[in-house]
Amino acid sequence: MESTKVAALVVLVTVAAIFPVTRSLTLCNMNDDGVMACKPSVTKPEPVAPPSEACCNALKGADLTCLCSYRNSLMLPALGIDPDLALALPAKCNLTPPANC
Repeated sequence: MESTKVAALVVLVTVAAIFPVTRSLTLCNMNDDGVMACKPSVTKPEPVAPPSEACCNALKGADLTCLCSYRNSLMLPALGIDPDLALALPAKCNLTPPANC
């Protein structure tokens, strides 16, 4: 019985290695790459860097009004993103921030 469990586990690990599950983060029309490009600029205690060109390009295609809805959400902090720093990015990228955000 124990060898059957071990064999099943080996099969599961092998299948997982052959067919990896890709998890993709999409946040207000920003994909993983865009979110990760901006992350150094929105991480506390102090942002590591000003927003990169890749970050600003990702923000150009983002739904900035949607980003406002995450101001008081626990999702951004769970990703290591400070909401206030994130909401300051559009201005740093010379984009018009959404009104009433």
